[in-house]
Amino acid sequence: MKVRVILFLMGASFLLATAAHTQETAPAELPSAPSASQQKTQTKAAPSQPQAAGDQQQATPETPPAAAGSKPQTTTPAAGAPQSGLGPQQPGTQPPASTAEDNSVATIVKRVNEVNVVFTVTDKHGRYVRDLKKTDFKIIDDSKPVLEIRSFRAETDLPLEAGLLIDASNSIRDRFKFEQDAAIEFLNQTVRPRYDRAFVIGFDVTPEVTQDFTDSTEALSVGVRALRPGGGTAMFDALYFACRDKLLKSSPNGAVRRAIILLSDGDDNQSHVTREEAIEMAERAEVVVYTISTNLMGSGGRHGDKILERIAEATGGRSYVPFQLTEVANAFASIQEELRSQYAISYKPADFRTDGRFRTIEISTRQKGLHVRSRRGYYAPVQ
Repeated sequence: MKVRVILFLMGASFLLATAAHTQETAPAELPSAPSASQQKTQTKAAPSQPQAAGDQQQATPETPPAAAGSKPQTTTPAAGAPQSGLGPQQPGTQPPASTAEDNSVATIVKRVNEVNVVFTVTDKHGRYVRDLKKTDFKIIDDSKPVLEIRSFRAETDLPLEAGLLIDASNSIRDRFKFEQDAAIEFLNQTVRPRYDRAFVIGFDVTPEVTQDFTDSTEALSVGVRALRPGGGTAMFDALYFACRDKLLKSSPNGAVRRAIILLSDGDDNQSHVTREEAIEMAERAEVVVYTISTNLMGSGGRHGDKILERIAEATGGRSYVPFQLTEVANAFASIQEELRSQYAISYKPADFRTDGRFRTIEISTRQKGLHVRSRRGYYAPVQ
């Protein structure tokens, strides 16, 4: 009898140790977008006994997606996630705290559907136009004029949340050092301590966060220097991850601009998600993506440049294609200027429905010869 008890206790201890080890080492993978879920190549055997709901392990979204070939988790935000299309903080969305005098009073909460858009205006020569008024613009939301423009201002000092995504694959090894220097100079000139925040991600087959959100340009520079080239390219996965796990989940105290600067040759050969799924995630996170091609003149990267251009245009950003290596720094300088030359507008759309559907945004000026660049739309929340 004593022998059986001892054996039972030894077996239980072994199982507990195994479970603890599994919980510590199990990687969190990129949540599956529709295309990623079709890449499953292996089927896991069903457990012999059903697992209790309380024992199920939660995925940790802060870690990068797994390497190619692994099955992504199914934690993609549903259409119309709370930050999709609507401002990060909206009046009327939170019920007031109950008072000490009367905790039994019922509270009726009315949702204020307010869309916030940051956009840029340029003239026919590509120069930024910074002196326009609210009355100079016409806004169409989902093919209908908006009901009301609630606020409008030229945003030269709106806090910035930026992500720097640098292609660290083998294809850009020969120009990597120069690109690092240009990126560091951009961060030093753009990020203002105690006001702006940025993070650094390098990617080859998987994205690697070398510096998380910070307002320290010194820490960001160290993060850029920590990058080492090598491996394949999973650019779409990196963009998807940066938008979902960093920018979509950030909780600023007020209105901010969210931007990603993507430095790559555009040649993706390892991603689980598609280009359009990465763009959709950027739209849900309200992120403007600026792309800088590392395909120099004569390098034969026209296809990659077209991909980068598609990503930038869909999110309201710009695509830069330097003709020589020294022009990479000029592209960073141009992005910096644009980030300080924008307008911010908030409005109430007509016939708004909380159905999770994508709603288009069209902003135009009443003055001829001016071009407005903004994100193409947003996803309505789900009631």
